[in-house]
Amino acid sequence: MIGLGTLINTGSIVAGGLLGRLFGRFLQIRHQESLNMACGVSVLFIGVAGAMQGMLSIDGSSLSSGRSMFVVLCLALGALIGEIINIEDRFDAFGTWLKAKTGNEGDKGFVNGFVTASLTVCIGAMAIVGAIQDGILGDYSILAVKSILDLIIIVVMTCSMGKGCAFSAIPVCLFEGTITLLAKLIRPIMAEAALQNISLIGSILIFCVGLNLVWGKKVRVANMLPAVILAVIAAFLPIGL
Repeated sequence: MIGLGTLINTGSIVAGGLLGRLFGRFLQIRHQESLNMACGVSVLFIGVAGAMQGMLSIDGSSLSSGRSMFVVLCLALGALIGEIINIEDRFDAFGTWLKAKTGNEGDKGFVNGFVTASLTVCIGAMAIVGAIQDGILGDYSILAVKSILDLIIIVVMTCSMGKGCAFSAIPVCLFEGTITLLAKLIRPIMAEAALQNISLIGSILIFCVGLNLVWGKKVRVANMLPAVILAVIAAFLPIGL
């Protein structure tokens, strides 16, 4: 069944939110703060691991790094485009609207939890590759693996940041569902180089999410999302970056 992967992933996030609320109510403030810090550190290392995989290579017996110019250009231009469009504020506005519509006006952390969790579970190559594979072949195995990871992440985030995290299921459903429906059109664009670029830039953005979790909101991550599109475009440029 085409689209089953998106449904499984969406359901896993909702389940993670419910479990997080169930266990989170038994935790004191200091426990929630420690969980939030642990989640932030975990996200940091997930981002670092993905970024290093894309930037480091083995040259004989030595380890070398590269693609610095690619990273700088994608992030700088992507952030500029994102600031002009003002994606972050639009994301926050949607979170505020969602908070009102779901009767959570009294939850001060709802919008932050929603935005942070959405960015964490939406950014990355697994969501794109998994949705394309599901749309073309009906193979949801990649999204099934992602669902397990997202379940764990959302449980922890919901315990520490509140119920807003569970509503990240909405952007995940829209994002993966759209890619699944358009899979046959998107697949030719997603060459191996494009997927590698998405993985690298996506990992850096995930690292930025971790920064915000550990040290407070320092980076407007949503405004850097156009960097992912630029990463795909860069894969088709005649010059190597």
